[in-house]
Amino acid sequence: MLSRLETLIDLLHGAGEAALATQSLAVPGFPFASAVPFAPDERHRPILLISRLAEHTQNLGADPRASLLLARPLAAGEMARVTLIGTVQPVEARPELIARYLRYHPEAERFLQLGDFGFHRLEPARIRVIGGFAQAGWLDGERLLEAAGLAAAAEARLREACASLLPPGAEWLGIDAYGADLRRGGVRERLRFAHGPLDAAAIGRELAALV
Repeated sequence: MLSRLETLIDLLHGAGEAALATQSLAVPGFPFASAVPFAPDERHRPILLISRLAEHTQNLGADPRASLLLARPLAAGEMARVTLIGTVQPVEARPELIARYLRYHPEAERFLQLGDFGFHRLEPARIRVIGGFAQAGWLDGERLLEAAGLAAAAEARLREACASLLPPGAEWLGIDAYGADLRRGGVRERLRFAHGPLDAAAIGRELAALV
């Protein structure tokens, strides 16, 4: 059974899309939920690319408090899901951040060319994690921020070093201390390390065995 932190990180890297709930300006006092794509950054935090014209972006400009819901079906009708509660703030569009986001969502390149889209990041305060039936509990947001990360430069070296492990047509999307994300045959996959987190040297050996 995965720990709550492992369930959280697994969903953050495997989901790709989420439901974002913001404080509605149009209907004060009520939450406004919308569907958004996202990608995890090097510290597993959700990165959103959203338009300034979008309803949720205008809501966030007035009140940055929000929730992000991720879910994944399990066997026997169960569902793993996490709700991250925190604040969503604009972040600088650094080249490494843009490149990482576009690996996960290559179709988003056309949005960047429009000029009114910007990157935002959710900073978690509390996180509700449900790993399945009778597997629910809260995590403090600091637990995610303290989880082992992998610097962008180290991850780039690992992706290059491990590129030969992949079959033709497959590509690494991201590599982290708990697993790796890849696209194979047009389908996104998450490879989770059985005994994470790992350091950079151990990651290479583990990926060779997994792939």
